[in-house]
Amino acid sequence: MQSDNLIRVKYRKILPFLNEKQTRIVLAADAESMGRGGLSKVSKLSGISRVTLNMGIKELSSLPLKELNSNERVRKEGGGRKKETEKNKNLEKVIEEIVCAHTMGDPMKPLLWTNKSLRNISEAAKDKGFNISHKLVGVILKNAGYSLQGNRKTDEGSNHIDRDAQFNYINDIAKDFLSSGDPVISVDCKKKELIGNFKNVGTEWLPTGKPTTVKVYDFIDKELGKAIPYGVYDIANNEGWVSVGISHDTASFAVATIRNWWYEMGEEKFSKSRRILITADGGGSNSSRSRLWKTELQVLANEIGKEISVSHFPPGTSKWNKIEHRLFSHITMNWRARPLTNIQLVVDLIASTKTTKGLKVKSKLDSVVYKKGIKVSDEKLDSISIKKSGFHGEWNYTIKSNL
Repeated sequence: MQSDNLIRVKYRKILPFLNEKQTRIVLAADAESMGRGGLSKVSKLSGISRVTLNMGIKELSSLPLKELNSNERVRKEGGGRKKETEKNKNLEKVIEEIVCAHTMGDPMKPLLWTNKSLRNISEAAKDKGFNISHKLVGVILKNAGYSLQGNRKTDEGSNHIDRDAQFNYINDIAKDFLSSGDPVISVDCKKKELIGNFKNVGTEWLPTGKPTTVKVYDFIDKELGKAIPYGVYDIANNEGWVSVGISHDTASFAVATIRNWWYEMGEEKFSKSRRILITADGGGSNSSRSRLWKTELQVLANEIGKEISVSHFPPGTSKWNKIEHRLFSHITMNWRARPLTNIQLVVDLIASTKTTKGLKVKSKLDSVVYKKGIKVSDEKLDSISIKKSGFHGEWNYTIKSNL
């Protein structure tokens, strides 16, 4: 008896030369000749369904042999059962609506993977009046850009009860700003980089056996210091601004970077806008608890005459910040394996960062020495023209010009 592998090879070779009727009959004949279990075996090895094979068995017992030699078309052009998605144009939309509430991802646009099984989604679709199989659900999701994925280490240690609700809040407010043509910017401080002949992660093409030599130990060079890149990413225009500081990552430095972005890139595009939305992490120099951050934003709002709304990501979700994936990751790839030997090189490498999707980046050295530990009095804090949202006002607020 032929092995399964030989049978599979045989089918692979001959089936492309047969029309649909001939395929059914040839496979049906094989299944009958194998006896018990032959139908399942042929179906498995050929990829043809048991329903089709049963049709072939009926045809085999009723059709004259001469019909097997017919080359005429069995099915009319465009004939056959129409796809379920063609019969019901709303089906794909219904599947995405079912998945949406269970989709995991970032606040601006859900990343496309889901934690619901295909069978559960199929059952939910049936409850809505759509009788489709779990296999078709998988096809629809794949075509829509979804994929089945494992876990990724992005949990940073805490999970606030209103995590998803805050994501939805940011999603809604960002859509509102973008739809009206107002800027939505994502801000954050990139990892501080040692300046000097130090190893930088990654690889680059060099002559074999001639790697770039760097220092063995990464001890800071006190004369060269560190580079502190703070970035602003314009979500609508896929543009970034990075100020490279030399002193400290403070709230003053963060807002100074936003100010630089506005005058260098934002003002030209958004001169008619009356408001700006900033999405930021909940900690660091742009912390939701920082008094200096808010007082500096008040100064900026007065200076440019715009309302500045801020929405912070909930605790433990900083990796969802757009700037991490849309800007900083590309900067890191652009300077991979390049020792950052001087501060100007850092600025130049950041500014030369590009992507095939059209990312544009500008960068500038900020040589101001920002002081740490600046205290903001209660009186000064009370003078801020701030309106807190009814939903987590500590995360979501708007600062207006008070001039």
